[in-house]
Amino acid sequence: MPTSSSSEPEVPDLPETPDTTGAYPRLTEEQVLFLVRYGQRKRLGKGTTLFCEGDRDCGLFLLLDGRVQVGQEDHQEGRSRVIAVHGPGRLVGDLSMLTGQVVFVTAVAQTDVEVLEVPFDRLTEAVTHDRALGDLILRAFILRRHIHADLGAGLRIIGSRYSPSTRRPRDFASRNRVPYRWDDLEDDPEAEATLRAFDVSPAQTPVVIWKGRAVLRNPSITELAALLGLRQEAPPRDAYDVVVVGAGPAGLAAAVSAASEGLSTVVLDAIATGGQAGTSSQIENYLGFPAGISGAELADRAVVQARKFGASFTIPGEVGSLDPVDGHFVVGLTDGTQVEAHTVVLATGVRYRRLEVPGMDRLEGPSVYYAATEFEARLCRGDPVTVVGGGNSAGQAALFLARNAAGVDLVVRHDDLDRDMSRYLAERVVAAPRVQLWRSCEVSELHGDLGLQEVVVRNLRTGECRPLASTALFVLIGSEPRTRWLEGVIALDDRGFVLTGGDRGEADQDGAAVFETATPGVFAVGDVRSGSVKRVASAVGEGSIAVRLVYEHLVRTGRR
Repeated sequence: MPTSSSSEPEVPDLPETPDTTGAYPRLTEEQVLFLVRYGQRKRLGKGTTLFCEGDRDCGLFLLLDGRVQVGQEDHQEGRSRVIAVHGPGRLVGDLSMLTGQVVFVTAVAQTDVEVLEVPFDRLTEAVTHDRALGDLILRAFILRRHIHADLGAGLRIIGSRYSPSTRRPRDFASRNRVPYRWDDLEDDPEAEATLRAFDVSPAQTPVVIWKGRAVLRNPSITELAALLGLRQEAPPRDAYDVVVVGAGPAGLAAAVSAASEGLSTVVLDAIATGGQAGTSSQIENYLGFPAGISGAELADRAVVQARKFGASFTIPGEVGSLDPVDGHFVVGLTDGTQVEAHTVVLATGVRYRRLEVPGMDRLEGPSVYYAATEFEARLCRGDPVTVVGGGNSAGQAALFLARNAAGVDLVVRHDDLDRDMSRYLAERVVAAPRVQLWRSCEVSELHGDLGLQEVVVRNLRTGECRPLASTALFVLIGSEPRTRWLEGVIALDDRGFVLTGGDRGEADQDGAAVFETATPGVFAVGDVRSGSVKRVASAVGEGSIAVRLVYEHLVRTGRR
C-alpha cells in the first residue's frame, strides 16, 4: 500500500525518462479504460511511497496524472539514485508484480499524483483477459529488470574475485535474474570502506547487503533466498496431484499444462527456474519467436503463466530422495522437508561436464563458468575469454560474449561445426569478426596465479600447443544427467539417463507411454530422459504431453 512520510522527502523535479527500448510504454486510452475495471483510483501527495525495496505482492500502478520517480535508496549516503521517471499513461511496476516476489526498487511520487492501483491478484486476472496488454506489460517488466541489473540495483555483493565462496551468491543471483552490484575487494577501495562501516572483516566475506541494512556474512543459497523472499513454500496439502522436479523448459511446460487442467501442482528446483536453457542468451529456433528469445525471458514468461493457473514453486528446493509410500510418493528435499504427491514428473535436465585439465582445480572457482548470461558477460567486459564446446550453447555464448569482450576464442574438438551446431548459428560464428575458431583443438592446461591468465590450446592433429590470453573460461561441453539421487529407485541407462516406456520396449498405440518409467506414476521428460532430443522445443513438447499420462494415471487410480 502507498505510504506517506510525516516529513515530506525532497523529491527532485526530473523530466520523464524517454522510452527507447520498450521498457516504459505509454498505454493507449483503450488500454487505460480496460485496466480501470481491475483497479482503484487514488490521489496521492508529493513524496508518497508507492512501493519500496523488499515489498512483496505489490500491485501495479498506472499513472493517470503527475510524475513518479523509480530508484534505489543508498542508505549509507542517505540519498536515492533515480532509475526512471514516469508520466501520465505509464506503468509503475516491476517484474515482481507478476511473480509475487520482492521488488528491487522504490517508487516515490515526484509531484501530487493520481494513480490507478491494480492489486496483485487482479493484475493476474487482467493480463489473462487481454493477451496483447498482458504481453506488453510482461515484456516491459522483463526489459526493466535488465536495466536494473545493468545499473547495479538490487543486492550488493562484496567479496574477492579469487574466492570460490563469492561465486555462490553471484551465481545464485545471476541464475534467478536478481539484479545485483558486485564490489570486488581486489580493486574497489569503496568495498573496504563499506565493510568497515558494517564492522565486517574481509575474512567474513562474501557479504550480501540488502536494502542498505540487512547484512549476511558468507550466506548459503537458502539464507539468500529467504532474505529476498524468493522461496515461496507451497500451500500445505496431504498430497499434490503432481510434483515436478526441475524447472527447466520441460518442467515448466509440465507445470503449465498440469495446472491449467486443474491439477494441484508444485515445482521444485535446486537453483532457479529456466534450467540450462535459462542461461542461453538467444534461442532463435523456437517456434513463435522469429526474432529469437533469451532463455531468461522464456523462463520468466513460463513462470508467470504457470502461477496464473495456480502452480506453486519451491526454489531453492533441492531434491535428494524419492520413495513410493502407500500408493503415492514422498519427495525428500535435502533440507529435510518433504512433499507428497500422487504422481511425479522428473525434469531435472543435465549439467555440463567439468573439464579435467591441469590448473582447473585451482582456477575453477574464480575464473571458470558453465553459463554465459548478462551477468557473466558484464564481469568479462573488455577482456579476452575462451569458450569450449561445439554445440548450440557454445555458439550462442561465443557470439553473446563477443559483444563486450576484447575477443572470444572458441575451441572445438572436431572440424565440422555443423555436426552439433545449428547451421544458421555455425555460419554466424564463422563470420563473427571477434570470434576466433579453433577447430580440432582442445584445452590442455590453464595458467594463472590467483585468476586465469592463459589457456593452452592443443591441436589434436599436430600436437602443437599454443597459449591464448584469457581471463575467463566458459565450459559448455557434453552433459551428464542429474540423477544420482534416483539410483536404486528408478531404472537408469548406463550413462545415468532415466529409462522410459520406449526404451523398455513398451508403448501404447500412439507411443505416448514413451514418457512413463517402470514405476507407475513416475514420468520423465526433457534432457534427463534416455533417448530424448536435446532441444528446447522438444523438452517443452515432452513436458506438455506427459501431463496427459499424469491425468490418465490419476483417473486410473481413482484420484480424479
